[in-house]
Amino acid sequence: MTLNEQRPLESAPADGGVRWTARSWIALLVFSGVILLDGLDISMITVAIPEIQRELDLPAANAQWLIGAYILAFGGFLLLGGRCADLFGRRRVLVTAMTVFMAVSLLGAFATDANLIIASRFVKGMAGAFTAPAAMSLLTTTFPEGPQRNRAFGIFNVFEASGYSSGLLVGGLVAALNWRATFVLPVPIALLVIVGALRFVPPDPPRTERARLDLGGAATLVGGMLALVSTVVSVADAGWTSARTIVGFVLAVVLLAAFVAIERTVAQPLIRLGILRDRGLVAANLSAALLYGGAMGFQFMLALYLQNMQGWRPWQMALVLLPAGLMVVVLGPLLGRLMDTFGVRKVLLIGLAAFVPCYLLMLRTGPEPDLWTVLLPASVLWGVGFALSIATLMVAGTNGVADDEQGVAAGLLNSSLQVGGAFGLAVVTAAIAPGTHWTTLRPGVLVMLAFATLTLLAQLPHKRP
Repeated sequence: MTLNEQRPLESAPADGGVRWTARSWIALLVFSGVILLDGLDISMITVAIPEIQRELDLPAANAQWLIGAYILAFGGFLLLGGRCADLFGRRRVLVTAMTVFMAVSLLGAFATDANLIIASRFVKGMAGAFTAPAAMSLLTTTFPEGPQRNRAFGIFNVFEASGYSSGLLVGGLVAALNWRATFVLPVPIALLVIVGALRFVPPDPPRTERARLDLGGAATLVGGMLALVSTVVSVADAGWTSARTIVGFVLAVVLLAAFVAIERTVAQPLIRLGILRDRGLVAANLSAALLYGGAMGFQFMLALYLQNMQGWRPWQMALVLLPAGLMVVVLGPLLGRLMDTFGVRKVLLIGLAAFVPCYLLMLRTGPEPDLWTVLLPASVLWGVGFALSIATLMVAGTNGVADDEQGVAAGLLNSSLQVGGAFGLAVVTAAIAPGTHWTTLRPGVLVMLAFATLTLLAQLPHKRP
């Protein structure tokens, strides 16, 4: 039973809008709180790393795993997390994984050993890999396809962008006082999500037959995804042609090929391979991977330029990205109406196209930061692109997917974002190496432009309404 079946939405007013009950709004806030927490957590730890390094005498090579461990686990377990949500109950998976997330946050706050903190980040990333697809599939099964889902995703997107942008600023301020507070801060938010889910999200419906997990498929899928993500995350240090990188990619291909072979023969597959025949889902995944690849490269390049080359503080860089966050906050609530009026595809194409002039502006970076004609306009365009693209990709990728596979679809889309982001960051990093002078940034910008162009090409041949 979905939330709408338990307590129906009110009838749509004459102007075509949708009125939701208070219960529907609170449920949406619960789902959005999950994605807010993911963005907040990863961005706060990013700006807290220098303080953690100083206190724990952590080498830079190990410090990168404070982020890398989270990305590795998150990307590696997302597809499994999405399928578990479909099989064992979305609310049950959300509450259980969020409880683990909250517990390891507290563990990290009080840990004095750097390896234990990195391990806690891995477990937290694994928990996030279950909460994110569970929350997203709850949203898609709660709000029907069409205007209601479009509107819900617009608001969901606001929380996603707000979590990351506010985390940069809040994390910079909090880390300056005590970096351990960045581990404690997510705890009350996680607790609110758990209480809200238990109170306002209906229990999972009873299953007519016992859910069985495809253990062979799960092992090869997780192993393949872990091999793929860890190789991509490590490529900046190891190099594209190193034995470590080649072996990692080969291992990933072998394990994922074994996963496909198992899924073709098993009676109850972990992922029905036929779902990949959905052109809308495939196009959305390709665009999501390329978009996030360019976006992660943009953030990294901006941080390198402003903080490493210009000596800016993290909170100053966060202020440069503030217009991007404001664009998402302003456009997010309007996104549902825009998709209803102009269609999902048109809004998506406009959003994806906004990244092209954004990255073209970055070709004008010089020895001194040009705040008014380069950085702030690029930030605005970046925000417009995100506001119009991320939620519409989620809508395009989940429309037409059966309810019992919404968790898989959500896992696929989130996996594409994470793997694409890690891959894009690795490519941009390789393009700008060694990155000690502002002129070295231009090859990275050209890579980002190539990604932005490919996101459009992935959508142009697609004619799904």
